[in-house]
Amino acid sequence: MAKKLMKGNEAIAAAAINAGCRFFFGYPITPQNEIPEYMSRELPKVGGTYVQAESEVAAINMVYGAAGAGARVLTSSSSPGISLMQEGISYIAGAELPCVLVNIMRAGPGLGGVQPAQADYFQATKGGGHGDYRVLVLAPANLQEAVDLTQLAFDLADKYRNPVLVLADGMIGQLMEPVELSPYRPAFALPPKDWATTGTVHSGGRQRVINSLYLYPDQFENHIRALFRKYTEMERTEVRYELYNCDEADVVIVAYGTTSRIARSTIEKCRRLGLRVGLLRPITLYPFPLVAFDQVVERTRAFLVVEMSMGQMLDDVKIAVAGRRPISFYGRTGGIVPTSEEILKQVQELLGGHGA
Repeated sequence: MAKKLMKGNEAIAAAAINAGCRFFFGYPITPQNEIPEYMSRELPKVGGTYVQAESEVAAINMVYGAAGAGARVLTSSSSPGISLMQEGISYIAGAELPCVLVNIMRAGPGLGGVQPAQADYFQATKGGGHGDYRVLVLAPANLQEAVDLTQLAFDLADKYRNPVLVLADGMIGQLMEPVELSPYRPAFALPPKDWATTGTVHSGGRQRVINSLYLYPDQFENHIRALFRKYTEMERTEVRYELYNCDEADVVIVAYGTTSRIARSTIEKCRRLGLRVGLLRPITLYPFPLVAFDQVVERTRAFLVVEMSMGQMLDDVKIAVAGRRPISFYGRTGGIVPTSEEILKQVQELLGGHGA
C-alpha cells in the first residue's frame, strides 16, 4: 500500500478510525488539536460520532459511557487536559472498561507552554488518579510507529478491559512523515464483549451493570486483587522495547519518543569518533522493560538517561539497573528539546573526554 505524508496527530486519528474507533469525545488544546479536527471531519463519513465536550471532565465521562456499551472509543488531549481527566480514568479502570487515550505532551507544570515535553511520565505510568490501578502506556518514536501502536492500543484495551494511553510529545504530534495506513488486522484473537451494557434484548433478558462502587471492603479488595492479576499478566506479556547498537556499547543511552530519535543521531556521531554508544528505548513505559536492562547491564560501563524533563523515567531506570552500573542524567525542560551535540558532550564526559 502506498505511503501518505501526514502530520503526526492526523496519522494517529486515521489509525484509530482504521482500527474501528467510532466515537470520539474531547476538548481542544494545543498541540493535539489536529486529532479532534480530523475526527470531526472523518468520523461521520464512516458512521461514527464526534462530540466536542464542554470540558475534558465531560469528555472522559462520555468515554466511560461509550466504552460501557462496548464501543471502540478514543479521547485525546494535552498535559493539563489529561490532568482534568484523571478521576474519570480511575473510574474507567475500576469498572474494567476498554478505551484509548492519547496525550500529546506539552511543557508544564501549570499552563506551561505549547512546546514539546516529556514531563507527564509520572502521571502516565504511576496512576495519575486515585486508587490502585494501572494504565498501559505506549510511547512511539516515529509516525509509522504511532499508527501501529494506536491500532495495537485498541486491541490491548479490549484484551485487558483497561485504558491504554498512547503517550507522545508535541514534536511527534506536529511533525510530518510518510506513513502506511494498511488495512486493520487485530493483533490477536479478541474476546467477546459479553459484559457490555447493550440492553436486555442482547443479554438474554439480564440487566448488565457497569460499576466501580463496592460497599463491602472484602468484595472491593477481591476486585482490586483481580485487577492486579491482570496487571501482572500485562507485565509478563506486554513489555516492548528496542535495543540499538548495544552489543559492545560502553555507554547505553536510555530515551523514548522524540528524545530517542535525537539519541540515535548522537550515536552516529559517536561512531565517527570511535565511541561505542548504544540506545535502549522503552516502547512500553508501563509495563517498563526491566528485562531489557538485564540484557545489557553486564556489557556496558554506564547508562545515560536523557529526557525532556527534570528526570522522571530516571527513577524506573534506577530500579532496573539496581546499582549494578552508574547512571547519569541529562534533561531539558520547559519546552526545550535537547540537541545531539549536547548529548554527545555528556557521553564524552562519561568516557573521560575521549573523542572530544
